[in-house]
Amino acid sequence: MRKKSVKQKIVVVMPAYNAEKTLKKTLDDIPKGVVDKIILVDDGSHDRTVKLAKRLGLKTFVHPQNRGYGGNQKTCYTLALNEGADIVVMIHPDYQYDSSLTEEILRPIIQKRLDIVLGSRIRGRNEALAGGMPLYKYISNRFLTILENIVLSQNLSEYHTGFRAFHKSVLKTLPFHKFSDDFVFDQDILISSIYSGFRIGEIQVPVRYFPDASSINFRRGVKYGLEILKDLFFYFIAKSGLYISNIFVKK
Repeated sequence: MRKKSVKQKIVVVMPAYNAEKTLKKTLDDIPKGVVDKIILVDDGSHDRTVKLAKRLGLKTFVHPQNRGYGGNQKTCYTLALNEGADIVVMIHPDYQYDSSLTEEILRPIIQKRLDIVLGSRIRGRNEALAGGMPLYKYISNRFLTILENIVLSQNLSEYHTGFRAFHKSVLKTLPFHKFSDDFVFDQDILISSIYSGFRIGEIQVPVRYFPDASSINFRRGVKYGLEILKDLFFYFIAKSGLYISNIFVKK
């Protein structure tokens, strides 16, 4: 007799900062009946993001002051685990990522083929640029992704997407509260996951760059790139057994 599958609890988390203009569009595109709960964490917005989120019926948590993108995610994942989530999907409420693909990003984890799924925006150069990705961001994205693939022995098309899904085992294993409060948190969690042996894959998502979508400036982008190089260095020496950084789980 085939064993009956147990429905897994799906929680969407939205790290928000000044997302009033795009929140409802992002929310409306999430397929009905796919997720069990949506949590929005506001990181000190200056607009009416919080008021709108509450009016839309979202569970809303507000940071009294800006903690940074990574700090926001730490709260998101902690709240999701406290809700008993089996799978957590992060969707930026700035409408840069196509939330209608939520079911697609969940499927490989539900089917137990992967532990983490990323929504990659890089299917081809022309498509990425046509979607509004600045040329310098495309070039830096490709350079860093190629370098990460070499060091981490992966074959991903993008590491820098903000649309991603995690099985609870990843978030319960990794010391994500020790990761950066800044943008490099996204890389801390992926590089630490790879070090711990979690399986990572991806689906393709469209590129959407427009004025209301959040984006880091050139100076912050340079800082982000340098911090990724530091993470890769720590990964290399951790694999060599020379030193284990606090972003890795000691084996």
